[in-house]
Amino acid sequence: MALSALQRDPASGGRFASAVPGPCRARPCALGVDEAGRGPVLGPMVYAVCYCPEDKLQELEALGVADSKTLSEAERERRFGLLEAAGDWVGWALQVLPPAHISACMQQRAKYNLNELSHDTATELIQFVLDSGVQVAQVFVDTVGPADKYEAKLRGRFPGLGVTVRPKADALFPAVSAASICAKVARDRAVLHWNFVEDLGDPDRDDGSGYPNDPKTKEWLRRNLEPVFGFPQLVRFSWGTAQALLQRGGVPVQWYGGARGGPGGTGGSSGVPVQWYGGSWGCSGGLFGVQWARGGPG
Repeated sequence: MALSALQRDPASGGRFASAVPGPCRARPCALGVDEAGRGPVLGPMVYAVCYCPEDKLQELEALGVADSKTLSEAERERRFGLLEAAGDWVGWALQVLPPAHISACMQQRAKYNLNELSHDTATELIQFVLDSGVQVAQVFVDTVGPADKYEAKLRGRFPGLGVTVRPKADALFPAVSAASICAKVARDRAVLHWNFVEDLGDPDRDDGSGYPNDPKTKEWLRRNLEPVFGFPQLVRFSWGTAQALLQRGGVPVQWYGGARGGPGGTGGSSGVPVQWYGGSWGCSGGLFGVQWARGGPG
């Protein structure tokens, strides 16, 4: 099963996909796009596509696909199992974006916001399915940002396809509902099977919903804040909730950077001290294998 690789190493993220059903290589298909985990401060964001022949959409709906937010975890798992069992005519693909990747994108010098990351990920998944030989004819997408602008963007990128972008598309189109279930099941499993590489002793899993306004999640963040190195990799350290906790509970560190004052500078002629706070343990990049989240004055 394709998700077993994700469960073994959820922190690495990557792309996961079912086998392409034979009918999807031969008949016009409808494809739905949705995501799970856009807002939480904990865990990855998962984008999913699900597709089937257009003449099978009623059968897809009959499997009970629905907006994953309206289903219990057990019911999502059951209906994902039905999608897997229909693998001779239903296919899916996922892109799992780890927390460290999301935060690095948010904090790079060139402006790149979460909407752009979402649009690019969805576009890459659609292209992946096309490159896999699926005869995609119609694409249905749950919008991120203004629906009309997103739809025009996708129509420009895929001029040969019918493209429909709508708010709440996961409640309107069966293919998007199915993608919603795939994305949410994958995210839930990634968080459940998260392997903490940090030295946390017995990992504390009582982290609530993962959303930044959840008191239980906030308390988990406080308990797992290391004053110098910040948070475990499960945390999106660029989120406001995490940064506020870093500024209150983190130890300020002075980096003597180059003329531009960035982390990891060689010192240059100015040797300007720059104030930084801890970031996320063990992430790639930065000095000593640590990727720092910019916090206080600088």
